[in-house]
Amino acid sequence: MSSRLDIELTSSRPDGTWTWRKAGAKLPKGEVSGDVVPDGVSVGDVVKADADVLIDGVVILSITPPKGPRADRFETLEVVGTRRDEPLVTQTLAPKGRGDGRGRGRRDGERRGRREDGDGRDRRPRSDRGERGERGERGERSERPRRPAPEPRPKPKRLRPGRTHRNAVLETLAAEQRPIAEQVLRGGVPAVRQAVDQQNEKNRSEGLPEIHGDELVALAEGLLPKLRAADWRDKADSALKLLAELDLRDLRSVVVAADQGARDDESRSLAQQLREGLTRRVEEEHAAWLKDLTETLADGRVVRALRLSSRPPKAGAPIPAELIERLTAITAENL
Repeated sequence: MSSRLDIELTSSRPDGTWTWRKAGAKLPKGEVSGDVVPDGVSVGDVVKADADVLIDGVVILSITPPKGPRADRFETLEVVGTRRDEPLVTQTLAPKGRGDGRGRGRRDGERRGRREDGDGRDRRPRSDRGERGERGERGERSERPRRPAPEPRPKPKRLRPGRTHRNAVLETLAAEQRPIAEQVLRGGVPAVRQAVDQQNEKNRSEGLPEIHGDELVALAEGLLPKLRAADWRDKADSALKLLAELDLRDLRSVVVAADQGARDDESRSLAQQLREGLTRRVEEEHAAWLKDLTETLADGRVVRALRLSSRPPKAGAPIPAELIERLTAITAENL
């Protein structure tokens, strides 16, 4: 079965044969008899050929002559113009003397006459139109009474721990160990590894020998439990002082960290007090949330009620069925 190829005629020999190659490539290439090449082609032309691709080469069967230039289907018209030098934009002004007011006065008189004869509309001043006023029989629109804004609740305080226990631990360390301990307090053992990498990079740029980070990392891992306990103790002491006003997120974080930070009996006792305080605070916040949601529904504040219902202080606590029914009904009424 023959194939269609795009070939380029590369040369013409005196014996009437032509050489060719595939258009845009070096191979395949070969020779073709002059009887197959149509008239009107020349060296360098790219033509379409039917060829048989065999094991020992490509045989050109026929060549389609190239198409001539396509003729335009539409006739082009040349706009000659007037061949005179004229301005591209012209303007014509109305002659003076028009609009002296005579016609306007006549039209104004006709309008006044129609008003005096009566055209079905009340031309009296607004103050003499009776008790209806501007709005007619409907009367004045009553303004909706403004609802009093809810009393702003005090913002909970955020945790700002001291440094009493951390400083006490740092005082017990040698001077060369304190920088490593401070890095551990900032970001744990990964912070020590990062500091070692930065120091080695600086030493390489200055041509200095690199430091051995394995020993420093091992020292940081040994100091980590003691420093973690001191850090938690500072947070726990501050949380216990602000137990009734502390933000629940900060209080939860301190209680969760007690599993790794409370290492002695005193710390465990402190952690138990914080757990009990957290439970009490959550119950109080949940009761206040339900009360606020009930009052909001009673006042008809749909948007605020929906916002409150999506932010319960006690995770996973369901809303009472009665409040859900009221919230659903009032939301459907205001859609």
